[in-house]
Amino acid sequence: MESKTATAEDLRDWRSEEALGTPGAFPFTRGIYPTMYRGRPWSMRQYAGFGTAAESNTRYRYLLDQGVSGLSVAFDLPTQIGYDSDHALAAGEVGRVGVAIDSIEDMAVLFDEIPLDKVSTSMTINATAIILLALYVAAARRQGVAPGSLAGTVQNDILKEYIARGTYIFPPRPSLRIVTDVVAYCGAEIPAWHPVSISGYHIREAGATAAQEVAFTFADAIAYVEAAMSAGLDVNHFGRRLSFFFSADNDFLEEIAKFRAARRLWARLMRDRFGATEPKAQQLRFHTQTAGSTLTAQQPDNNIVRVALQAMAAVLGGTQSLHCNGRDEALGLPTETSARIALRTQQLIASETGVANTVDPVAGSYAIEQLTDAIEADATALLAEIDEQGGTLAAIERGAIQRQIQESAYRTQKGIDAGDRIVVGVNRYIDPDPVQFDVLRIDPQVEADQRARVAAVRASRDDAATTRALDAVGQAARGETNLVPPIITAVESHATVGEIADTLRAVFGEYRDDG
Repeated sequence: MESKTATAEDLRDWRSEEALGTPGAFPFTRGIYPTMYRGRPWSMRQYAGFGTAAESNTRYRYLLDQGVSGLSVAFDLPTQIGYDSDHALAAGEVGRVGVAIDSIEDMAVLFDEIPLDKVSTSMTINATAIILLALYVAAARRQGVAPGSLAGTVQNDILKEYIARGTYIFPPRPSLRIVTDVVAYCGAEIPAWHPVSISGYHIREAGATAAQEVAFTFADAIAYVEAAMSAGLDVNHFGRRLSFFFSADNDFLEEIAKFRAARRLWARLMRDRFGATEPKAQQLRFHTQTAGSTLTAQQPDNNIVRVALQAMAAVLGGTQSLHCNGRDEALGLPTETSARIALRTQQLIASETGVANTVDPVAGSYAIEQLTDAIEADATALLAEIDEQGGTLAAIERGAIQRQIQESAYRTQKGIDAGDRIVVGVNRYIDPDPVQFDVLRIDPQVEADQRARVAAVRASRDDAATTRALDAVGQAARGETNLVPPIITAVESHATVGEIADTLRAVFGEYRDDG
């Protein structure tokens, strides 16, 4: 953000009734609830998952004991791209960046002694989201919990994978069909579940600006809404369960304004573009994670301060859910101590600062309101460009969105290299003494143990029943039947994540980025 002095002149033509309204009312600039955190605190989640399901289960139960109000699951790379732990391409990656989940047996262990009708769970998974949702439903059934009693979110945002992250399997168009099937199934069977969490976080981490994060996230969301409406779904119904996922970056005032601008712009898009008349279908509900890309391996304790300020920006911006990164995540997965400090950061903001006692305390600030207007205007202009290019899918397939993010990332890095953009401990205030820091390390034995677990599942199952279930998944994929029910049957028949993904690969093909 450029340095400037904000004055009343910046808001000369500004109309508070139109720009702000009141909290809980259109356009929801001041928040989606009338009393915001005075009546309902944000959900405190800590993103976690590593090694085996048993190890991750231990961390989840620890975090619940420490006061988290919801779980957030990180999956390892093989699980994210649909390979079982014993696949050749999974070698060296099993349990590294998240938990390894291959079958219903792993999912049952992951949530052992965690009542799924009492805990809200967010799962960061995209290409295989439909399979992991099926596994979650199956694990709940083992606990005697019906799908209708579940609450949580599955990210299921495949379009941003082509834009910013890369953990895709299938081409965009069949992937969009899978997203729509999940939206339809959840709307009918899991009414308290968010079937898609449209993610600006990964777009921002790839180098996007604040306005680009809002615009490109909403471009993906527009594609999902259009696909769902084309499938005959009611925007006033499924629109109430759409959720979003944003980054909280370093520019404190800009980030607060970004969240407020996003809320206002989304309300207008849903009302004016899609005809949503139900207020809950116009509301932007979002989870925030502090920005991992801003964390430094140098002087890692500085990251505690960065995370606290980013978290405060998210709260002042009106987030519904928050994850704070660990101070050591530039070095490896967070240790238990770092995860506890990150959780305490949220609890301190909620309990000791007083910011939760006033609804939208920044409203009317010259700087905040000018920035809110500017970000909304810039994001709106970017969305108009995407429409002119034929829509989101066409822009992705041409690489237009990807190029804009790459250009922004280049400009940012160039500023850091030149010293124009200060990063404390990296290009300014450098400490020459190396930092000694305990890092969480994954035991190499995890991979061997997980491979053995997959083999044991295959050896003990009824192969004929598994084959029939996989054939039914393939048949549904070739037709128009919703894919979720046959995939639930498949996981309950002990089909693995890789086997189900391979069945879908055989029908949909695989995407290759030729850029």
